[in-house]
Amino acid sequence: MTKSKYKRVLLKLSGEALMGDAAFGISSKMLDYVAAEIKGLVELNVEVGLVIGAGNIFRGVSGASAGMDRGAADNMGMLATVINALAMHDALEQHGVPTRVLSAIPMTTVCEPYARQRALSHLDKGRVVIFAGGTGNPYFTTDTAAVLRGLEINADLICKATRVDGVYDKDPLAHDDAVKFDTLTYTEVLQRQLRVMDAAGISLARDNGKTIAVFNMNKPGNMRKAFCGEPVGTLIKGEEA
Repeated sequence: MTKSKYKRVLLKLSGEALMGDAAFGISSKMLDYVAAEIKGLVELNVEVGLVIGAGNIFRGVSGASAGMDRGAADNMGMLATVINALAMHDALEQHGVPTRVLSAIPMTTVCEPYARQRALSHLDKGRVVIFAGGTGNPYFTTDTAAVLRGLEINADLICKATRVDGVYDKDPLAHDDAVKFDTLTYTEVLQRQLRVMDAAGISLARDNGKTIAVFNMNKPGNMRKAFCGEPVGTLIKGEEA
């Protein structure tokens, strides 16, 4: 039987990933697909932490660029991540996967408040933990929140699931001559200004030596392959890369 290379992982999904073919909102078809993929990881005895963005509902940076106060816009974005987390929670539970939502912004009527020890306890019991509410602070993206939570739960790997099969030197959806990287160092990502993850998140991973895997979530089985150590997507790690 195939075994995972990693015991505990932090998976970052964009909010847009939940839209499917729609222009906005949440696709029930995509929720079901992602839940099935995550269930496959749980069946490998992988402990899964999950952070979901909110670009399918509201993006703080876009709100700020439209004239809103950045702090207010980011607060709205963090609240939107809770909506996505609750939707993903329901989809996972329907697949028989025990799941808990922990929010950095306390809202005890709909989910648990985030506490590191509570998250670790849930993971130890085999539950998927969805971290909602970003970091709980404006001016930080869900990319940074994902790295932060990955460090807090001692994840063996941080994964960013995207719409393309790794990191390229430019947008492969817009440029036919885009070149894919199999491995990168944190420094190369920052120097090349590759937009796989914001600079704060990359710097946090670099300072703590946490490897980041980037792969296409829309190819069935890619998550399982990545966690089993197969060459899928791009690995971002230290200078030894």
